[in-house]
Amino acid sequence: MAELGNLVEELSKLTVIEAADLVKQLEAKWGVSAAAPVAVAAAGAPAAGGAAAAPAAAKDTFDVILASVPADKKNAVIKAVREVKAGLGLAEAKALVEGAPKPVLEGANKADTDNAKKKLEEAGAKVEVK
Repeated sequence: MAELGNLVEELSKLTVIEAADLVKQLEAKWGVSAAAPVAVAAAGAPAAGGAAAAPAAAKDTFDVILASVPADKKNAVIKAVREVKAGLGLAEAKALVEGAPKPVLEGANKADTDNAKKKLEEAGAKVEVK
């Protein structure tokens, strides 16, 4: 346990830039995304609050979740889902809408996420971005 205390002390001494570099190196070493190391750093080392904030701001992929669809807007939302998710057939889009909450896009960039959210909300759906 003393080793963990020493590790926390050393991590607390890192600058924001050094912490961001550490996150990148851990991502490469462990093959994980920025979300996992940031969550671990924020939960495991609260004294390094500034260091955990920098990697969180660098998030560049998002998931668009179809949270709910009013019954009277179902057809419009199915059409919007097909516009947002290229190559999706009518049956697949209908199943996705009826099975809400479900992800429509995963790992999308900011522009695609904003576009998808706008189209789905205009059609009447409730959307969450994570």
